Amino acid sequence: MKISLSKNARVVLEKRYLKKDDSGNAIESPENMFQRVARSVADADRLLDPDADVKKTQTKFQKLLSNLWFLPNSPTMMNAGRRLGQLAACFVLPIEDSMESIFETVKHTAMIHKSGGGTGFSFSKIRPAKDVVLSTAGISSGPLSFMTVFDIATETVKQGGTRRGANMGVLRVDHPDIEAFIETKNDLTRLNNFNISVGLTKQFMEALETKSDFNLINPRTNKTSQRVSARKIFDMIVRSAWKTGEPGIIFIDKINDDNPTKQIGDIEATNPCGEQPLLPYESCTLGSINLSRMVTKNSLNMKRMKNAVHDAVHFLDNVIEMNRYPLPQIETMSKANRKIGLGVMGFADLLLKLGISYDSEEAVSQGASLMEFISHESKNASALLAEKRGNFKNYPGSIYDTPETPYMRNAATTTIAPTGTISIIAGVSSGIEPVFSIVQTRRVLDGEVLYDVHPLFVKMAKAEKFFNKRLIDKIAGGGTLSKIDEIPEHIQKLFKTSHDISPEWHVKIQAAFQKYTDSAVSKTVNLPAEATEKEVEEIYLAAYRLGCKGVTIYRDGSRDKQVLTVGAGSKDTKDKPTIAPRPRPLRTHGMTERIQTGCGKLYVTINSDAKGMCEVFAQMGKTGGCASSQIEAAGRLASLALRSGVNVDAIIRQLTGIRCPSPAWQNGKMVLSCPDAMARVLKNLTNSEVTENTVLMGGCPECGSVLSHEEGCLNCHACGFSKCS
Repeated sequence: MKISLSKNARVVLEKRYLKKDDSGNAIESPENMFQRVARSVADADRLLDPDADVKKTQTKFQKLLSNLWFLPNSPTMMNAGRRLGQLAACFVLPIEDSMESIFETVKHTAMIHKSGGGTGFSFSKIRPAKDVVLSTAGISSGPLSFMTVFDIATETVKQGGTRRGANMGVLRVDHPDIEAFIETKNDLTRLNNFNISVGLTKQFMEALETKSDFNLINPRTNKTSQRVSARKIFDMIVRSAWKTGEPGIIFIDKINDDNPTKQIGDIEATNPCGEQPLLPYESCTLGSINLSRMVTKNSLNMKRMKNAVHDAVHFLDNVIEMNRYPLPQIETMSKANRKIGLGVMGFADLLLKLGISYDSEEAVSQGASLMEFISHESKNASALLAEKRGNFKNYPGSIYDTPETPYMRNAATTTIAPTGTISIIAGVSSGIEPVFSIVQTRRVLDGEVLYDVHPLFVKMAKAEKFFNKRLIDKIAGGGTLSKIDEIPEHIQKLFKTSHDISPEWHVKIQAAFQKYTDSAVSKTVNLPAEATEKEVEEIYLAAYRLGCKGVTIYRDGSRDKQVLTVGAGSKDTKDKPTIAPRPRPLRTHGMTERIQTGCGKLYVTINSDAKGMCEVFAQMGKTGGCASSQIEAAGRLASLALRSGVNVDAIIRQLTGIRCPSPAWQNGKMVLSCPDAMARVLKNLTNSEVTENTVLMGGCPECGSVLSHEEGCLNCHACGFSKCS
């Protein structure tokens, strides 16, 4: 069966998901991949249902995947039926207030990252900085110092050869070190492998409402260390989030109100994007219904959606059984609770097909009714499975309003998780986010710019006879349809993108889905650059009032501008920041590589100082005059950029693809010019590692396209890169 996939989807699959040989060439097709996943996951029936028709289950799963009605999280698609076999996306690990616990968790974190998973932690049990250490009569360094240890460990572990580790660090708002925690990521060089969130309690929110002080509690003694103003702490959170997008906030008591296994313990942390609260040593298996494919003949196909939900619950419960867990403790806890996270993607596309504007009460109502249906049917599906396979081990009795049943296979069934790369494969909008862009710009190696235009916009524009190439250029230049005269007003209203939608509607949509979601909802409230701190405050209070379990905001350009503020600048914030290159030290160290160009052999030298690469020299033995001066100029400008903090990957992208009339071949690859040769040497030296500065500056470190801040993370819609995976 040939699967209908976009060209971009096939590129992402080949780059990230398909089996490869030792040379990195794909040795399976997308069709083969879906067959591999369906076959592997269906095999769980042999273990769980002695009378099951495994072949029938495989056919059912393959239809579910091949029609793009449902896709599981990336680890399942990558690893099902393969040697690694680690199929879960997210984990939470415990951290107690002892060196033994902390460094045992560091070890376990490395093992999880190596297998391709992301990790969440609460650092709230660690005694505060400068507290007493009885065993040594010394003083403690506090949770932030240990977060740095986890960050460095993450940096050194490459996940499964394709993914870097992602972490969530949570600190309760009543921890004595909360002020330092809130501001820690205002320094953009710190904790680059962490998202951080403050765990806000009911007591804190009540103190904020009554303009009162509240207690900071030393976790070692469980006694009050001091009383502080709730408003002061809240203002710090708002200010830091306005500056950098972090910390996020989670409403930890609201999360525990909905904890389905309260008898096991309290939930203290979430996975890296915040949508999956988990007990210590729990993992969760995630997957998403493609809502766009649930629309047929301009209306919702409820029969198809019901079948997709039931098949997806069966699929995800099987994944729990087939997963090769990185730690025995995780296997024990995951199988005892059997949490699954069925969510959605393509919500914005569904609205477009139904003619509903994202920022409308009709969209809010549609989101709530969709998720209510999915929640209800996923519970029914879980109950039916439990009748055959048994309840989850820690089942405490009838804990769900619907259905009233003594059976339940899974402690939780629903989560709205990020769908960054799987939504690209499905060709739809991410999760419950608005459409990111009507026109997606893509750059290829020779510098040509290609446009991917939203297919529903193309269809409607052609139907209403206003589609043309000049219009697409105009949309790509402005990034939005608003104020383009030739586009009818009703089309402009329908095709609003993330930044066209006011924050209140972002929160309303999130709350509508949260109402019927067991776990939490991954979403970003996007704000324009000119948004105020007061607007951030209003978003946080609205999220709490409407019953969300957390919220993440991102003000356009906030982190990007921070990176550029280097060196001495004016105190007047209206002035442009000044970028000053660091001075060249007396001694550097480096290497020289010879590379063949059309003009002759070029010798490229790359030198580094204590902070990294700082110089690029290039020399050609038999040339002079203009060619020599241009080579020197390119080297000087690259050196200046390196010493000014510009990421090396950005320099590589600028130099790559520059052509001269005389290209040459080396090692089977064409060298287009001397600058292109210099880029190749830089790339060979760095191996094109993804670095934080590239991500912060708003460009994808893999393809150079614009990154979107959505679903609690940084994602690239062009190539599937995600900073959180």
